[in-house]
Amino acid sequence: MSELQPMIDIRNVSKWYGPVQVLSDCTARIDKGDVVVVCGPSGSGKSTLIKTVNGLEPIQKGEIFVNGVQVNDPKTNLPKLRSHVGMVFQHFELFPHLSVTENLTIAQVKVLGRSQDEAKARGLKMLDRVGLMAHKDKFPGQLSGGQQQRVAIARALSMDPYVMLFDEPTSALDPEMVGEVLDVMVGLAKEGMTMMVVTHEMGFARKVANRVIFMDVGGRLLEDCSKDEFFGQMEARQPRTKDFLNKILSH
Repeated sequence: MSELQPMIDIRNVSKWYGPVQVLSDCTARIDKGDVVVVCGPSGSGKSTLIKTVNGLEPIQKGEIFVNGVQVNDPKTNLPKLRSHVGMVFQHFELFPHLSVTENLTIAQVKVLGRSQDEAKARGLKMLDRVGLMAHKDKFPGQLSGGQQQRVAIARALSMDPYVMLFDEPTSALDPEMVGEVLDVMVGLAKEGMTMMVVTHEMGFARKVANRVIFMDVGGRLLEDCSKDEFFGQMEARQPRTKDFLNKILSH
C-alpha cells in the first residue's frame, strides 16, 4: 500500500432515511495507524457514519474507499471487504449457542477458508491477547459484559483486519467493566492498528486518539482536528463544539 493512500477515505458522503438527512456531505481521511475518535450528541449520525465504512449502511451520495477499494461500488465484493474490516458493536453480537472458541473460529473458516486447526490457533492467540484464555470453553452467557466485548474484539482481530471500527463499544457496559475493554483498545492503538471509534469516552480520546471528529445533529461533520487542538484550543472550536465539550468535561 502506498503511503499516500488513506486507509479510509470518506468523500462528500450524504445519506437519507426517507426525507430525513442523517449524513450531510461528510468528508474525512484516516491514514494507516491513525486512531480517530468520532464524538458528538446522540442523533448526530456517528454510528451511521461508521457503518457506511464497511457497507452496513448504504449511502445515496459520495464515495467511500477502504484500503483503495470503493465500498459503494456495486461491483465490490462486500463480504470480502468486510472480512478485512473488524467491526465491534455496542451489543457484542456473539453467537449465544456457540462456545467462546467456536465464536472465534466460525468466520475464519467460513469467510477466510482457514482450516479448523489454523482458525482455532489464531482465535486462541487473540483470546490470550485480550486476557481471556481461561474462558475459552465457556458460552457467552457465562461471561460478564466486559468479557463478552473483549471476546468480540478478539473475534474481529482473528480475521487479521487492516482497520478496526468500534461503534460505542463500552456504552452497554457497567461502569466498572468499561476500563477492561478500553485497556484492550489502548493496547491495539499502541501496536499501530488503524482504528475509527465512536465513543463518549473522552478520557480514551485524550489518551489514545490522534484525531477527533465531532459531528452535530443532521450528520454534519463540524470538526476534524488533532486531539491536542480539539481539547487544548477551545477558542478555535465551533460554538457547538465548545458547548458539547463544556458539558461533558465539567463532569
